[in-house]
Amino acid sequence: MALTGTLVNGLAIILGTLLGLFFRNIPEKFKETALQAVALAILLMGLDMALQVNYIILVIVALMVGGIIGEGLKLEVKFNKFGEMIAKLIQSDQMQSKITQGFITASLIFVVGAMAIIGALDSGLRHDHDLLFIKSILDGFTALVLTTTLGFGVGLSAIPVVLYQGAIALTATRIHQWIPDLFLDEWIIEITSTGGLLIVAIALNMLGLTKIRIANLIPALFVVSILLAGYHLFAS
Repeated sequence: MALTGTLVNGLAIILGTLLGLFFRNIPEKFKETALQAVALAILLMGLDMALQVNYIILVIVALMVGGIIGEGLKLEVKFNKFGEMIAKLIQSDQMQSKITQGFITASLIFVVGAMAIIGALDSGLRHDHDLLFIKSILDGFTALVLTTTLGFGVGLSAIPVVLYQGAIALTATRIHQWIPDLFLDEWIIEITSTGGLLIVAIALNMLGLTKIRIANLIPALFVVSILLAGYHLFAS
């Protein structure tokens, strides 16, 4: 089934979150050090993804235009409101910021990246779920560590992960009929590079070095796809 890898990934995030809730009573210094270690690993992963870029001008323009679109749509505010809504459901105003931070941070970490895209494509095109199974292990462990500090909002990221990867996997069952293999390969590289920069921003925020409104940059992922398609259209 095309969605097997995606569903396992979602369950791994939920399981990691549940395990993380049991370890929340460990000393704060241990949690802080563990989160910093994860942040450094995320920074390394983001840099590795970003440096794969082939069309750096397209990525720069996509980030600028995407950021403007995100600011106009007030995506960061809407993400915050979503976190507040969940917090109100459990009648705990003090948890609002934690839920929002956990949801946004985990969603971007788990959704953006080469493994999410390529793994979902493999699931849809070849019913090969090995890459998503590996991603599930990594995501589950990361969810556990993040949850010890950011709370159960991390588990909510399973929703966008399943929707995003599931949509790619289902589309991939027919995508080869519409998109040439050459463009598909380049699209994966450029969207991975753009996403890698967002991952770097996440790591910098986690380390307390910046306060980048990452959610407002998410449209850059769609903009870079449009720019790449336009480039190929006019170049040909």
